[in-house]
Amino acid sequence: MVDDLSVQLLLVEDDHLLRLDAEELLIEHGFEVTSFASAEEAIAELDANSARFSGVITDIRLGKGANGWKVGQHARQCVPNIPLVYVTADSASEWTSHGVPNSVLIQKPFVPAQLIAAISGLLNDASMASAV
Repeated sequence: MVDDLSVQLLLVEDDHLLRLDAEELLIEHGFEVTSFASAEEAIAELDANSARFSGVITDIRLGKGANGWKVGQHARQCVPNIPLVYVTADSASEWTSHGVPNSVLIQKPFVPAQLIAAISGLLNDASMASAV
């Protein structure tokens, strides 16, 4: 099992209230969270500090500019096996063509437990793979 107390997540969500809700949920479950409202901000942070992140959670539709698919692809360029959760209301059908391998997609609306289960499962898988 992953020790969530030392896990730093990058969260990307352009809707202010949804971002605050997700931050609160993740923090309540012991994660540390750095969040951004745009893909460009998240990509800049990945370029500057990618090694500090254990996982990425990104919405797909992020308003003007780059989207969550780009965030996921860039995160994997920086850290090849970083756990990645995509969240979307309407882009699930694009996951196979735009999403990165070994990622999880959660369809909005979702219950909070789905987000925790998705990121925890990917983090546990990554932890087990690195232990081998």
